[in-house]
Amino acid sequence: MTIANKVQQIRGRIETAVSKSPFRQQHVRLLAVSKTHSASAIQAAYESDLTEFGESYLQEAIDKIEQCKHLPITWHFIGPIQSNKTRAIAENFDWVQSIDREKILLRLNDQRPKESTQLQICIQANIFNEDQKQGADLTNIRSLLDLAMDLPNIKPRGLMVIPPMQTDYESQSKQFAEVYKIYTELQQDYPVLDTLSMGMSGDMQAAIINGSNMVRIGTDIFGKRNKK
Repeated sequence: MTIANKVQQIRGRIETAVSKSPFRQQHVRLLAVSKTHSASAIQAAYESDLTEFGESYLQEAIDKIEQCKHLPITWHFIGPIQSNKTRAIAENFDWVQSIDREKILLRLNDQRPKESTQLQICIQANIFNEDQKQGADLTNIRSLLDLAMDLPNIKPRGLMVIPPMQTDYESQSKQFAEVYKIYTELQQDYPVLDTLSMGMSGDMQAAIINGSNMVRIGTDIFGKRNKK
């Protein structure tokens, strides 16, 4: 099956999930997670009307951004961020979805090129307090949003969440419903928030039905990840 066929199937699944969601999202954005996959695969996905791509490995991503510079792609950084990588991220990406501490947020703001538009950011939320995962807890989410609101080169957009892996729909839905409740509570204090990035290949339907308006899909578009 071609990438184009896979994208068409995924869009159909998204439409079905949206029709079942009580939140009636007007639009669910499909972020193609292209990490470990080639620039030619990105080209094929772009030709299937995908314009937003997510990368986690910085040097690999920069190489592909250069190879795909002829395409009007919106690039999202979705991986863990080390302090020594912030300048390259600030210079090359449009979105960063993995903000989890003030130091990184400040560096991205200071290192964003003056000629660039504001860097769109999501706070990575570790709502379920998993020790092995990065992300801010509820208290720190608000602190990071307060800071982001005051930074001239940063535009806060929402939350990115990777909940504990669940294989059954009911367990997935319960987790996503909890995240959505927190997200809507935050929107009351931060009306600028408009993005809830949650849901991947294995749990996309449950995520959308429970309020997600951005899903991050890799395997179902590109196949299994290539070994780095």
